[in-house]
Amino acid sequence: MRTFSKTIFTSIILMSAVAGAEDTSTTVDTAPVTPPPGTDGGTGTPGKLAPPTEPGEKLPESQSDHDAQPAVASPGAPSGGIVSQAGVGGVIGYGRAGVLELGGSAGFTFASDYRNLTLAPSIGWFVADNMELSAILSISNIKAGGSSTTLWSAIIEPSYHIPFNRSTFGFLGMGLGASHVSGLGTGFAVAPRVGANFMVGRSGVLTPSLSYQYTTIDTGMGDPDVTVVALTSALQVNMGYTAMW
Repeated sequence: MRTFSKTIFTSIILMSAVAGAEDTSTTVDTAPVTPPPGTDGGTGTPGKLAPPTEPGEKLPESQSDHDAQPAVASPGAPSGGIVSQAGVGGVIGYGRAGVLELGGSAGFTFASDYRNLTLAPSIGWFVADNMELSAILSISNIKAGGSSTTLWSAIIEPSYHIPFNRSTFGFLGMGLGASHVSGLGTGFAVAPRVGANFMVGRSGVLTPSLSYQYTTIDTGMGDPDVTVVALTSALQVNMGYTAMW
């Protein structure tokens, strides 16, 4: 009987030791960690493992990374020089003092028995905020009835540009200079112009305008005491493109 009791006591002690060993052991989870949806665990291109968009699922809001238009000028006349890197992505906007633009325009006029085609390269410089001084060389081929001629004009035009926002301007200019008509001679030219400036791309400027040019030509004909003046005038629709320097 005593031997049987000792055997039972010994068995109880061994079972308690085994149970204690199992309670104090640590279980290690060796299963691989799955990265969050839409990522690759930081080992490559973000989002390349993202699941496809389900039909009818709302897409994320679109975001633009385009550079903003730089601030435009307020009325004023600070000192300027020639600036560089004007336009989108730079710190200088169109109309600021010192901005230089190069380009030109093409114009046309059609009427009954009349045609006028014009090409006019130009260079402009903002001497003050919103105030530009431009040099325009204009070459026009004019055909009236059965005859045609070529008109050359060299004009200096001051113009004032009014900003409506950072990419749209309105302007008014008054050109003054000289004109030469083949077969007639040289005279004085006055060319008022009104139009708009639209920013295109990073530094381009699209300029539709309407101009009306008056030209006086001294033909040298008639009585020596009388000056015969031929006055020509033409209303033109122009489309120009320039680039900020």
